[in-house]
Amino acid sequence: MASVRPYGHFTHAVVRGIPESFGRKAEGGETDGECGTDLAKAQRQFGVLTGALRQKVGLQLIEIPPDPELPESWRIEDVAVIQGDTALITRPWKQQRRSEAEAVRRVLSELNLTVVEMGGEEGGSGGATLEGSDVLFTGKEFFVGISSHTNHRGAEVLADTFRDFAVSTVPVCGGARLKNVCSMGGPNTIVIGNSEGAKKTLRMMEQLTDHHYEVLTVPEDTAANCIYIRGASKMDFLLHRPTEECPNSTPAFQKLTDYTLLPTACSEASKLGGALSSFCLLINRKLQI
Repeated sequence: MASVRPYGHFTHAVVRGIPESFGRKAEGGETDGECGTDLAKAQRQFGVLTGALRQKVGLQLIEIPPDPELPESWRIEDVAVIQGDTALITRPWKQQRRSEAEAVRRVLSELNLTVVEMGGEEGGSGGATLEGSDVLFTGKEFFVGISSHTNHRGAEVLADTFRDFAVSTVPVCGGARLKNVCSMGGPNTIVIGNSEGAKKTLRMMEQLTDHHYEVLTVPEDTAANCIYIRGASKMDFLLHRPTEECPNSTPAFQKLTDYTLLPTACSEASKLGGALSSFCLLINRKLQI
């Protein structure tokens, strides 16, 4: 497993700007009035997130310009799964989203990653759908959420790509995607929401794994999506939802006394089913840190 890096060690973050079409449906281009999104606020929140990744955590930031023709392209996590030197370009469930991968593919190739394609509708991966927000990598194994966005064939393609790791599938019982209800809060810590669906998902994950993980339960499912990064200064950073968005979960995060906590707003993206991790692809391009 030559490409394995210490969990949470990253050097780069690839992000994609918020387009003017933010909040619109991918098909038809009409504004989804039920979402009530605020474009300017979303852009400000995106700026705070990217500023934290660059200035506080110390990552090299690569920003792909926004594309108004791709209203969901800010959700960059969905179009690639990266581990070590390998990047799997996924196939989102919505046909209209699949062109989002073109710009991401170019950037990952420029970073000299080995880019693996899921392929077209025909052939070995025919019928497969996979979105990165349904994929949780723990540093030891992959969990793939089976949801309306990701199917078993997509999980099989991921398993074939990352053969050094066990890949387990779990039905998504809470939230639209697996990482709406859980994320990694450190090398051995799973952060999980407190809803019945989230707890059911965790029980299934525990039944499928041979590894032991600490569990940090947060009262609000939306708070369970965090971004953990081990900085170059060997500090542990955790980007998480702020008190004004998830007031009941702040005490749980404050238990992580050895971490540098970075409250980061995500309210506008969450109206569209997004989360903090939706905004970035994290990459380690150093052989050693």
